[in-house]
Order: sequence, then C-alpha cells, then structure tokens
Amino acid sequence: MLTGRRFRVEFTDEQVEYAERIGAACRAVWNTGLEQRREYRRRGAWMNYQSQAKELAEAKTEHSWLKAVPGHCLQQTLMDLDRACRERGTFRVRWRSGRRWSPSFRFPEGNKMAVEKLNRRHGRIKLPKLGWVKFRAGRSLDGETLRSATLSREGRHWFLSVLVDDGRQTPEAHVSPGSAVGVDRGVAVAIATSDGELIDSQFVAPGERRRGIALQRKLSRCAKRSTNRDKTRAALAAVRARERRRRLDFAAQVAHRLAVANAVVVLEDLKTKQMTKSAKGTIESPGRNVAAKSGLNRAILSKGWHQFALALSSAARYTGTAVEKVPAAYTSQRCSACGHVDPRSRESQAVFRCTRCTHCEHADVNAAKNILAAGLAVTACEDQPRPAGRARSPKQEPAGNREELLLQPTTAAPAA
Repeated sequence: MLTGRRFRVEFTDEQVEYAERIGAACRAVWNTGLEQRREYRRRGAWMNYQSQAKELAEAKTEHSWLKAVPGHCLQQTLMDLDRACRERGTFRVRWRSGRRWSPSFRFPEGNKMAVEKLNRRHGRIKLPKLGWVKFRAGRSLDGETLRSATLSREGRHWFLSVLVDDGRQTPEAHVSPGSAVGVDRGVAVAIATSDGELIDSQFVAPGERRRGIALQRKLSRCAKRSTNRDKTRAALAAVRARERRRRLDFAAQVAHRLAVANAVVVLEDLKTKQMTKSAKGTIESPGRNVAAKSGLNRAILSKGWHQFALALSSAARYTGTAVEKVPAAYTSQRCSACGHVDPRSRESQAVFRCTRCTHCEHADVNAAKNILAAGLAVTACEDQPRPAGRARSPKQEPAGNREELLLQPTTAAPAA
C-alpha cells in the first residue's frame, strides 16, 4: 500500500541555492496560473490544466529561468493548482507570498529516482537536475517502490517526503476479532478509552510556552516587512514546529497501539475545522464570548484531535482495524450504566455523577463507553441483510487493496 516517509536533507551550498530557485519558479507559476484562472472566471470562462500546461511549454522557450528548473516540478504545480481550484473554488485559493510561503515542490516520477544507503544513519537519493541528495535515513527504503518525492523547507532545514509502495496489503481480519474500544477526545485529557485508560502528554515545556508568548509580543511590535520581523517569525515558527512534531509523534504512537490491540475503534464524528472557527464575527454582527471561544479553539488544536483521527485511519490499514464514527450528541451527558441523559450529571470537567442511579465515573471514560456502545450498535445494524442495490457491510467484505477495489467495475443501482 502507499505510505509516506520523511527525512531531513543535508544539502550542499549549491543544492540549497538551486532548490531555492526551483521553489521560486514554482511559486511564480502558481501565482501566474491563479491570476490567469481568476481573469477567465471573471469573464465567465474556465481555464483547465491542459491549456495552462501548453502555455507553460511555450513560456519555457522564452524565459531561461523556467527552462533551468525541472519541468515536471512546474507541471506538478499546475496540477496542484487545478485540483485546488476545483475543490475550493478559484477565488478561495491563496496566493503564495515570497515572504511567508515556504518553498515546496514535488518530483512526480519515481522511476527516474534512485536510492542508495551510505551507512547506518545516512542515505542518498538521485533527483532530476539536483543530482545526489544526502539525507538522514531514519528508516530503510529497501524493498519499497518510489512513487514521488517532495522537497520542502521548514525553518532553516530542508526535508524530503517520499511516497512509496511498501508492498503490504490490509489484512482481511484482525488478529483479535472480538476486541473493540471507544475513544473520547478531550481538552483536559487528550485521549480517554472505554477501558478506563487516560492518555495525555505535554507537547510544550513551560519555558517554551513563555518563549512563545514573548516572541508573539515581540512580533506584534515589529515593523511590517522588516528584517527583525522575519527573524522573529522564524524563531516563533521553530518553537511551534517542535510542538507540532511532538503532537504528531504522540498521535502516531497512540493510534498504532489502539489499532494493534482492537479490531474496532469507535470515535466521535467531530467536525474539528468548524468547531475551531473564530467567534469574532463581523462589524455588523460582532461575536460574543470571543476570548472564551479563542481559548477553547487553542485547547482543541493543541490536543491534535484531527491529527489523531488521521493517524488512526493510517494505522488501521496495517492491522485490519475498522474505524467507526458515531454522532457526538449527548455522549458526555448520558450515563453509561443506566442510559439516563441529564446535563446536570456532568458535575465538572472530570467528574460524571448520574442523577438517577448515582453512577460515578471519570467523565471522559463515561463518554468513551457511550461512544463504544453507539459504535457497536452501528456495526450490528450494518451486518443485517440489505436490500438490493445497497452497499455491503464493511465487515462482510475484506478490506484488501483499496486501489484494486476502486479499479474493479461495479454495477450502479437503478435510478429512483
């Protein structure tokens, strides 16, 4: 199956300069293509990838700086722009600023790359026009087929993200077919399971938190488009990057442990992007409780709810775990022992005491048990016989290779 590997790159000075040139050319192609698409949309017309790729080939004959960079990177930039415009709308796609956008470009043809292992800690990959690029090999790529490679800059360092086919397939059945667990995501405790386990971690040290606040204040006082502002923004980004990497590592480890131990993992169907929207509103209708909503948004984002869901879906491919999502309504107000729903039962962030049966338990664990019960009810209903034309239950059909299943012909249901 397809998966990603990420390594830190050790460029030479010449490669750093050339990579910056490639990133600048890709940014120029993105901005030019976006402006062209917007002009077409204003006239009621539409610009697609094929016509822009043809114009790019003509522009390379006139501009040497376009011809000096890999053409596949420029074409891939136009493909990414086409997909972004189709998914989000032409006028909602953002520009790539020379000051704020970090260079990033992709080599889409894996058959033109080669990987060699130098020693226990380092390897190198051959990229078109860049030559051999040395990277820190945190894991081996032996036996894996390269599909594409992406170079991106994060702060002062460059990173290599490789898409590979590791040759593995999703198991047809889990090693523990009868196991299941419910997971509740919270702001006080990151993960609470129906087994009574509370999993949490501090992603930023107290000193780093104070440094981040000081850098934010310093950034607000810096003059716009100044060198000091750029330095302060880079220092703040470094602090945030360390916190983000710790959060990603925590989500990956917990997701792997839950997927290995359970055949079914049930989550709440949370719309994190909508839940963390700003409450400021507009001038005509200003929002209320803006400070409290901002604090809640920061707490949700700091625990990595969405990152954990993505990591769990990725880990489930290797274990055959079924990830179910259930509505989140009343899971924190319902008693897991008697089923009574009362908002007053939630005494505090951590205490749940039922007003009917006096059942007392940690509030997040009680919610996780309710989530598990709802998820098992959903899976039980899915295994019932279905009318003709309805999709089969996920538990009745082996997972197999997702790409092969998508390529198989299917018979569409008759139109109503």
